[in-house]
Order: sequence, then structure tokens, then C-alpha cells
Amino acid sequence: MNPMRYRLLLLASLLGLLAGCASPASTSIPTALPPEFLPTIIAQTAESANRAATETAFAAFTEIIPTNTPQPTHTFTPAPTLTSTSIPGHRQAAIMITSPGPMSKVVSPITLNMDIATGKSKIVLVELFGEDGRLLTRTLKKNVPTSTQGVLQTIKISFEIHAASELGRITVSTQDEFGRVQSLNSVRVVLLSSGVNEINKPGSPYEQVRVFNPTLKETPSKGVVNLRMDLWPFNLEPVIAELIDPEGKSLGLRIISVAHLNPQLVETTIPYTISEPVLARLTIRQDDDRIPGLFYLYSQEVSLTP
Repeated sequence: MNPMRYRLLLLASLLGLLAGCASPASTSIPTALPPEFLPTIIAQTAESANRAATETAFAAFTEIIPTNTPQPTHTFTPAPTLTSTSIPGHRQAAIMITSPGPMSKVVSPITLNMDIATGKSKIVLVELFGEDGRLLTRTLKKNVPTSTQGVLQTIKISFEIHAASELGRITVSTQDEFGRVQSLNSVRVVLLSSGVNEINKPGSPYEQVRVFNPTLKETPSKGVVNLRMDLWPFNLEPVIAELIDPEGKSLGLRIISVAHLNPQLVETTIPYTISEPVLARLTIRQDDDRIPGLFYLYSQEVSLTP
């Protein structure tokens, strides 16, 4: 064999042997895992995926939450408080109801407090009326001490109503020695069948009427009383001025129209007919405009001559 040709064959054989002994090229096929590791790997993969999804969703949710804008603050304005109004020249009311005040909410029994100047009869009559004018209860208190300055009195008023609540009126009156009404004053309240009391402040402590003429020393004659007075009405119901004799008989009256609720000067006359001197009682009264019945009465004695 030709030596050159032998060398070439030997070189080719060596190259082929080297190629066969070389390591195969690496591939992307992953190494198989033992079966016992598969659940752990799957769980870790799922947890990772869930965490990523949660973080993404929370990030998106956080971005769309609107900024909390402070709401405007509503300032509470208290309601006006009712206060006792002084009427220039008017004296303290003969019956001053100090509690309960107007439109108080009351349950039974009502505690009625008052400063009262009784008549010579020493009798005080307390009545409670329902909203339709029916009499709910009446209390007659006798031998009440007399005083020109007034005497403090407390009376319990028990009542029963079928409705949950209704408007009511407490009326307090006194009598003179002849049984004529001398003074009368009232206060409206809200009657409750159950609950708790809500007591308001008292109303005006003064008389709503001041009579200028006739004075206590005057003696009207010739069948006419010239009446001049300052009036502060409770409502727009007519005011009635009347002369009453000791037997309770009306000697004459005048109906006075009321146009407004402001204090007003009233000048009028009351005709009367008598045959002998009489110690009459001049009464000025006004009815309730919500509940049937008398709401207020002021009186004073006047000596009449024929």
C-alpha cells in the first residue's frame, strides 16, 4: 500500500473515532422529577399564580378608589326660646302658672305649680279639658290662704286618654265671696298616654289687661260705664267686657273685636240698667280659639249708681 494513502486513511479513522466519543449537544428537555415531588411543585406554582393575580387586582382596586371628600358640616341653629314678656304697667297675674309652661308634653299625673292670689271665697278650681272640650278632671281646693302677693300652690292632676296624645288645656280659676269668677288663667299642654314629661318655660307672668277707666275709686252713673283699657289678647277671638251683679246676673256687656295680637288700647262704653246702687264686678274675658271654653278672665269691682 502506498504510504501516503495509508496515512490519510489512518487520519480519517481517528477523526471518526473522536466524533463518536464527543458528548451529545444539550437540549431544552427538562430532567424528569420524581413523582413524590409533583404535588408540592403544583401547589407552589398555583400559590405563586394566585398571589400574583391578587396583587394585580388589589393594585388596580387601589387606583380606582376615589378620595374621600369631607361632607359639608350642618351647623345646628337652636330654636328661639320663649321668654316671659313684661307688659309695661300691667301687674302680676292673679293666677300665675309657673309649670308646666305652654305646650309642655305631660303624662299623668301632671304637677301643676302656680303663684295664686285667691278671692275671699278661698276656693281654687282646677280643670283639665281634652282637645274636643270634654272635661277630663276637676279639682276643687278650699281654704287656700289669701295674699295680695300670691301664694305658692302645687296640685296633682290625674287623667286618662285613649289616644297616644292630644291637645289639652289646664284652666285655673278663683271666686269671690258671691261665687262670681274673679280670675281665670289657662295653659295649653300636650297630653301623653305614656312617655316622659317635657316641660317648657312658663308664659307671661303679667295680666293681659290693664284697666285705666273706671278706676277703683270711681262710681259710674247714668247707665254708662266708660271703659278704657290696655289689652294684649291671646288670640283673635272677640273679647267680652261684662258687668255682673252679686247674684251673678249680667247688667250689661260689650263685645270687642280683635284685629291683631299686639298690645292695643281699647276705648268703649258698657250700658247698664239698675234701680239702686250695686257693687258690680267688671269682667274682661276671652275664649280659647283651639279648645272650646274660656281661656282668660280679668276682673275688678266697680260701684254702679243709677
